Amino acid sequence: MGTINIEFFIYLIVVNFLGFFLMGLDKWKAKNKKWRVSEKTFFGVSLCGGSIGTWLGMYVFHHKTRHWYFVIGIPFILLLQAIIGYLLTSGR
Repeated sequence: MGTINIEFFIYLIVVNFLGFFLMGLDKWKAKNKKWRVSEKTFFGVSLCGGSIGTWLGMYVFHHKTRHWYFVIGIPFILLLQAIIGYLLTSGR
C-alpha cells in the first residue's frame, strides 16, 4: 500500500484526457449544431476516474459551467475519489 502502480496511473491519464477531450468536442458540437455528447457520458467518464479532466475541460472550454449539477457534481465526484484514493493508499 502507499504506492500507485503504473498501469493505474496510465489509466487515470487516459480517462482524464478523455473527459477533457469530450468537453471540448461537445462545445464544438454545440457551436456547430451537431449531435451532442450526452450528459450521462460526462458523469460516467468522471465516475470512472476522469473527473479532473472533465472539470478542467469545463473551464478551459467554458462549457457546462452554467449547469449547477456540473458545477457541483463534478468537483463532488473528484472529492469522493480523492478521499477513496487516500483511504486506499494510506493503509487504513
